[in-house]
Amino acid sequence: MATLLRADPTFYASPRLAAQAPPETLAYVVVVNPGDGPDGLATLDADRSSKTYGTVLNTLTTTHAGDELHHFGWNACSSSLCPYAAHPHVERRYLLAPGIRSSRIYVIDTKPDPRAPRIVKTIEPEEIANRAGYSRPHTSHCGPDGIYVSALGSPSGDGPGGIFIVDHDTFDVRGRWELDRGPQYLAYDFWWHLGYDTMVTSEWGTPKMIENGVIPEILFKGGYGHQLHIWDLPKRRHRQVIDLGAEQQMVLELRPAHDPSKAYGFVGVVTSLKDLSSSVWAWYQDGNTWKARKVIEIPAEPADPEQLPPILKGFKAVAPLVSDINLSLDDRFLYVSCWGTGEFLQYDVSDPFNPKKTGSAHLGGIVRRAAHPNSGALNGGPQMVEVSRDGKRVYVSNGLYKAWDDQFYPDGMKGWVAKLDVGDNGGIELDRNFFVQSEQRFHQVHLEGGDASSDSYCFS
Repeated sequence: MATLLRADPTFYASPRLAAQAPPETLAYVVVVNPGDGPDGLATLDADRSSKTYGTVLNTLTTTHAGDELHHFGWNACSSSLCPYAAHPHVERRYLLAPGIRSSRIYVIDTKPDPRAPRIVKTIEPEEIANRAGYSRPHTSHCGPDGIYVSALGSPSGDGPGGIFIVDHDTFDVRGRWELDRGPQYLAYDFWWHLGYDTMVTSEWGTPKMIENGVIPEILFKGGYGHQLHIWDLPKRRHRQVIDLGAEQQMVLELRPAHDPSKAYGFVGVVTSLKDLSSSVWAWYQDGNTWKARKVIEIPAEPADPEQLPPILKGFKAVAPLVSDINLSLDDRFLYVSCWGTGEFLQYDVSDPFNPKKTGSAHLGGIVRRAAHPNSGALNGGPQMVEVSRDGKRVYVSNGLYKAWDDQFYPDGMKGWVAKLDVGDNGGIELDRNFFVQSEQRFHQVHLEGGDASSDSYCFS
């Protein structure tokens, strides 16, 4: 990796300064092959002044089949400006794209031609297994001292899941992050409060619990993840469990406040065994302990069983299935994807304990199949959500996870990415000029130069 004499210009000391960054002109989205072929990374034209705005400029194809690329992330970001950063002059240049099914990680160079990135290194699953004892890598975050990657489980497909570190110079796997994991066994997402030396992790299931779809026998016994874990970040030790209750199944995406002086964040829960509702919880520090409470509840919608997939027919309702959330850099607006009902929601969370609904749009949905202004009826629903640094543009894609896609949308799924524009005081509106559709499936989107889920900050 190149070492710069000055900090990368896409790094910002604070979220407030990052929000003043110029608008993105490119977006990268993971492409998942629904068949047996290789996956890829598509480059989308996000420059409104371009004649090819809202189209695919290039698609990189991976070297192996069956990876199922999922979440991905930058090698370095604004956390490199933290006072204790081990490598303050690294460069935001490489994207790390893990295969959640193969456990292979592609290192993708975006610099020679940002429109046509290329693979420069592959981290094989054996290296992750041998050095960290993990497999099925999921979330990647660029930390002050390396690249942190969560993993769903062990190479056998059981637990525990956890986090391993990748060197952001050599891309070698350093090893397992946890020194003392306490009672933590299930894993999914992680993020941190750098101003409080605290990491938070969430729970989904082991690979054997999720790779063939939702297993009703596990779900109805409350066997999927329902806890948050609080960690001492520098000491790499487990500190506390926050149990949301076994009724709350699959505690997934974590979005801490971007302002490092704030000690709270949000997590989405996919479903409640009580009534199929989804929810968002706020976690927060209270003295020497951390707590969480439900701040948003989204009810299931009654539906004709004939319109439902087998797993939902008995309920006569479609579950919201909140699968992703995202928080604007000013910590004002929280976006919530309801993959089941096809609704995309915006909340004003200026008061994190009293969110106010400020926007709604519909795309797809198990029953509704709502169309974009430039499409016919859509399948899939709003899923992965990304927010521009200035908070004025939001991108959503519809692919979740192949086994789940096929379970909840058994008639098949075409991939799509849509963009919404955000009003100055809230409200969201679909951009009719930006809608990408494909026979392939799209998962996470990241934006050139950074976005609301790519960077962490050490200054307010």
